[in-house]
Amino acid sequence: MRPINLILVFSALLFWHDGYSQIPDENTTNPYAVSTYECTGLYWTTPESGICTVKYKKASDSDWTQGLNLVYDDRDGQYRGSIVGLEPNTEYQVELSSDQDKTVMNFTTRNDQFLIGKTTYLPEGESTDPIIITESGTADGYHLITVPENTSSVINMGNVGNEGIKIDADYVIVRGIEIRNARVDGIRIKENRHDIVIEQCYITFWGRIGGPITYGNLEGSTDSGIKAESGTWNLTIQRNLIEDPRGASNDWETGHPSGPQGITISQSLGGNVIRYNDILSTEDHGFNDAIGGGANYSNVGNMNRDSDIYGNLIRSVWDDAIEVEGANMNVRVFGNYAHKFFNGIATASTTKGPIYIYKNVVGESRIGHRNPSGGSFIKTGEREPFAGGRRYVFHNTIVQPMGASHGFSGHGISNTVTRNNIFDVPGRLAADRETVDNSDYDYDYFSGLSSGVAKEKNGIKFGTTPSATRLYRTSYSLEYFPRSRINSIVWGRKPYQFGDVKRNITDPVVQIRNPLIDGGIEIPGFNDDFKGDAPDLGAFEVGAAPLEFGRRAYLVHDEGWSAWEK
Repeated sequence: MRPINLILVFSALLFWHDGYSQIPDENTTNPYAVSTYECTGLYWTTPESGICTVKYKKASDSDWTQGLNLVYDDRDGQYRGSIVGLEPNTEYQVELSSDQDKTVMNFTTRNDQFLIGKTTYLPEGESTDPIIITESGTADGYHLITVPENTSSVINMGNVGNEGIKIDADYVIVRGIEIRNARVDGIRIKENRHDIVIEQCYITFWGRIGGPITYGNLEGSTDSGIKAESGTWNLTIQRNLIEDPRGASNDWETGHPSGPQGITISQSLGGNVIRYNDILSTEDHGFNDAIGGGANYSNVGNMNRDSDIYGNLIRSVWDDAIEVEGANMNVRVFGNYAHKFFNGIATASTTKGPIYIYKNVVGESRIGHRNPSGGSFIKTGEREPFAGGRRYVFHNTIVQPMGASHGFSGHGISNTVTRNNIFDVPGRLAADRETVDNSDYDYDYFSGLSSGVAKEKNGIKFGTTPSATRLYRTSYSLEYFPRSRINSIVWGRKPYQFGDVKRNITDPVVQIRNPLIDGGIEIPGFNDDFKGDAPDLGAFEVGAAPLEFGRRAYLVHDEGWSAWEK
């Protein structure tokens, strides 16, 4: 077996230009914006002067849209926040206004239609040779590595080579390749590399051999379908199928999980987008984290800043479905579906913030193979000096017969704002202790025993006792829809009129309007398109198109098929 260096492989040259891509934290203007394809992070360093409002519009439009106010961080004298739901490759104008000052600037979202400068075709059929990519493209012409049209290429490492593909170059696209039996990682991105796209690939049966008997084989800890070393930035990982690692993680009954991961990004500089991937496995070959990496308590972490994780479908994880721990400065986690996990989204710490967690849906949570007790939707945790960043938690749906036991974990928590969530969990909503009393929980539905520090003045309460899962109806898109009307019990003996006869009925069952529908509050920039009189609680808005998850989300039937699945 010999590695194939892609400088030497036959290539088709299309066009080539020099280009430049800026590291997210290398901005000298004030204020400034750092954009992904559908979101942007805003930064304004200025003395604090009250509330900082946000208005934005397409540069070509006349009508403004109100965004969510920026958050002031007095540790570095900066207002920060995000605008979401934007269109790729589009110029916008934004107006920031505080009590003492006003500023206007333009920004353009990133283009997800990548210009190709050079195409390298892999040989047709199966190969045991790893691919080492060392030739960079430019911002004006990416180096595309793919398979010839109407053919397929399989890299089968036979448990000999450590990686199927190693990327040691910038402005590279890897598309439509099947990778099997890599000894450690399916695809590995070397340190400090940037502007890399991995899309429509199939990665399976990788990693050092562990398994349900040897749980937590430490030798194979964090062996990954896709792994990025420290210092990488502007990575796009989209529409891949990553499934069935060779090893397995242990569960929490035998100690802290340790084992393979779907996607691992370590100490990134930011600007990453992880979207519309299937990250799937089985009970006996479960992941440690599906998406994770980096130091938990740090000023960096895996995403670090200006990054999006959305539309992913995740299954069989013994620790965190999505781990975003570290700085979390303008990091957005939205529209994901996770099933069979311990913690849904881990945020310990959120050192700088803000992080936005919205419109996610979670299924079953459990602590171990033999213990069906669930974990939390959001893991928190603070450890000075790694603490203090803002968390926004909006419109998430946490409900299943065996779902998460708690809304938030029992670790220390501060600076958290919740709105319009469905926390249909049996345990606590939030922790019993706050490191700093500056959180704001409200307008959520919570069904459990203890709200902890979350004292909701306008939370949804039932005067009757509904059957928990009868509040919802299931859909083909793996989501729980609110039912328009629900049956509920009115405790005690109540008089009811039946024609000419009045009778006292013990614990009668009555039908009531579902208070989750139109029960929310408007959040500028996040639910402006609600139907009815007010936003619904949870991820799904009645009357809107359903959410879609995974590598086929929001595609028509004949779009987006890769060579390996035809």
